Amino acid sequence: MMPTSRLRAPRLLASLLLPALLLAGHADAQQAATPLQPVEQIAAVVNDDVILRSELERAIANIRAQYKGNENQLPPDNVLERQVLERLILMRLQLARAADAGITATDSDIERAVQGVAQQNGMSVDQLRARIAQDGMSFADFRNNLRDEIVTQKLRQSFAQGRINVSEAEVDAAMATAAATATQQYHLAHILVGTPEAASPEQIAIAQKKIEGVKALIDKGEMSFSAAAVRYSDSPNALEGGDLGWRSLNEIPPAFAAAIQQMHDGEILGPIRGPSGFQLLQLVGTRTQAPGSGDKVTQFSARQILVKVDDKTSDAAAKAKADAIAAKLAGGADFAKLASENSDDAATRRRGGDLGWFTADTYGTAFGLQVAALSDGQTSAPFKTDAGWVIVQRVGTREIAAGDENMRAQIRETIGRRKLEDEWNRFLREMRGEAYVDVRDAEGHSTAPALPETPKEKHKARPNREMEDASAAGRFMPEAQP
Repeated sequence: MMPTSRLRAPRLLASLLLPALLLAGHADAQQAATPLQPVEQIAAVVNDDVILRSELERAIANIRAQYKGNENQLPPDNVLERQVLERLILMRLQLARAADAGITATDSDIERAVQGVAQQNGMSVDQLRARIAQDGMSFADFRNNLRDEIVTQKLRQSFAQGRINVSEAEVDAAMATAAATATQQYHLAHILVGTPEAASPEQIAIAQKKIEGVKALIDKGEMSFSAAAVRYSDSPNALEGGDLGWRSLNEIPPAFAAAIQQMHDGEILGPIRGPSGFQLLQLVGTRTQAPGSGDKVTQFSARQILVKVDDKTSDAAAKAKADAIAAKLAGGADFAKLASENSDDAATRRRGGDLGWFTADTYGTAFGLQVAALSDGQTSAPFKTDAGWVIVQRVGTREIAAGDENMRAQIRETIGRRKLEDEWNRFLREMRGEAYVDVRDAEGHSTAPALPETPKEKHKARPNREMEDASAAGRFMPEAQP
């Protein structure tokens, strides 16, 4: 079942403000005989929103429930609270950014997700509902949490479009080094001891001493790697035991790929110094995946013009611009020229909108259906995607061996995922650095009062240690030290 620790509690800002106003209205009648008591304490203020203490406590309770019987693997209470609150802050910021961009999750999106969770766990929706109730969560809260997960996933997909491009030359180069009959994958985990930006020699020495102490505990067999990650790692994936999942060599920075290929299962690499701090990397296991069969698949070559919908361009304005471009194309204008002048997809604009060769599902179902319905040389009418309004021109088609295409698709995906990881982490770091976040203690007092930066200063903002940790969510590998 989906870990409840990843599910955000519902917002209660409206229910907080109304009772507070009602209490204030009664103050004069009662002649302030007793001090006003807040309905809910605030754990953090995030821009114009709040995270309630009750939300944080529910999220922490979910974590503790998952570790029932293994409580000794959890970090100290103050560290656990900081880790969980940072997750909630980052989630709140992503949801706000998605709302500004007009990204939403429909009821059908949520229904499909509910059915998918049920199927993945081998149960019906009714059985899933019963299981959720048994875990102490209402089904409405579960759906709200799924909605948030879907919205943030769409935000990441929208972010990737136009920023992440994997060229055919990159895929060809990776194919040349890939095994002809198999692909090796590596299951990795890591532990991060973070250092702040512009860390002093003393801070660096303290972090290095800590990571060396953690490694000594693991080497002596006093603690497993995953247990040490939960207790000591500063990375947001610490509560998952530092698990990074399966990675191919194309997803691992070249500086570390060679070392990992020489490691044995269970072996640990490091400590390694990187921009975020010191890390330990464990090779949990290896596996071999064979390529697909000799069947044929259809590939398409196409160009596109994207008109984005964002906080500066409304849906109606984007559609009007797309319609105007479509009218020029109908009048005989050159597609590549219009794409280079008008497309909001920076990655393809410089190539006249050229997308290269791809299969129908590469850019999503809606896009694939539009391309498949065209004839070579034909141009579509404007159609809506998550990123905005798109016009696509199909250039050509070809049939290739499914085995080769499967391998190319896998390599293209892994290279793109590696590129996206870096760009997405940078985006999260900037978003967290520009946000006004005021963390409160258990009594509701600010722990680090500060005024938000002025717009003139924002471009100078640099993330502190917690910002760096938050932005490292999902980071799978230490970066090479310059």
